[in-house]
Amino acid sequence: MPSSRLPSSPAPTSPVEPMTPANPAQPSDAQQLRGHHLRLGYDGADIVGDLCIDIPPGKITVLVGANACGKSTTLRALARLLKPRGGAVTLDGKAIHEMPSKQLATRIGILPQTPTAPEGITVADLVCRGRYPHQKWFRQWTDEDERVVAWALEATGTAEIAGRAVDELSGGQRQRVWIAMALAQETGILMLDEPTTYLDVHHQIDVLDLLVQLNREEGRTIAVVLHDLNLACRYAHHLIAMRKGEIIAQGEPSAIVNEELVEAVFGLKSKVIPDPVSQTPMVVPIGRHLRF
Repeated sequence: MPSSRLPSSPAPTSPVEPMTPANPAQPSDAQQLRGHHLRLGYDGADIVGDLCIDIPPGKITVLVGANACGKSTTLRALARLLKPRGGAVTLDGKAIHEMPSKQLATRIGILPQTPTAPEGITVADLVCRGRYPHQKWFRQWTDEDERVVAWALEATGTAEIAGRAVDELSGGQRQRVWIAMALAQETGILMLDEPTTYLDVHHQIDVLDLLVQLNREEGRTIAVVLHDLNLACRYAHHLIAMRKGEIIAQGEPSAIVNEELVEAVFGLKSKVIPDPVSQTPMVVPIGRHLRF
């Protein structure tokens, strides 16, 4: 593993086109990730019970729902960060809890909500750790590793801070560094739990546009937890709406998102109109103090 250096010759990135949810990418190497009758929880309490969930290969799936509805818990279980109390998660029909950790890490990448970095580690060194699953005991750092890390830094706008310590960065900068490490892992399935947290609006759109680019150009399967329902509708091919540990609706956003669903999931009265940019559903909240 190289120490505290910015890999040279960053690969150029292609411009990202506007999102078109109705035209998903074709997966280059489809991988089917499924949860079968999952029971999930922490300590003595169950959060999710008897949940069956499929992550469509080659598409961008977004999980939405109110706080504590189980969406992040479900994503953690699908990435093997949380062991189910019941049921199983399978990848191409094989139980992921029976797969060697390093093998699974070459196929599924996960960016959790609150990752922690070793004290004093630099941005470049942290992103380089994303290449660990691809290393063999006899295999040294390669030109391909160099290229991928350089691309990940460039794609997330973190190349200029590659030599800085992660713990010196702002929350938004740290978030982009973690995303860079997840990209450097180069997995066919990429999961991100609230990746736009701490980011300003500009960087939120940059991150989501980057996910579209990965999906379109490489056929990567993406699963994301988002709080912003309008961004979820704009960027998702497949939307999963959860409430109290259950899936209450799923499908293309234009097919399932309406005022009744928003009220059922979030307890929020709203008007749903076409997004003037993407023509996907746009939720306009109605507060208690507005007349309508």
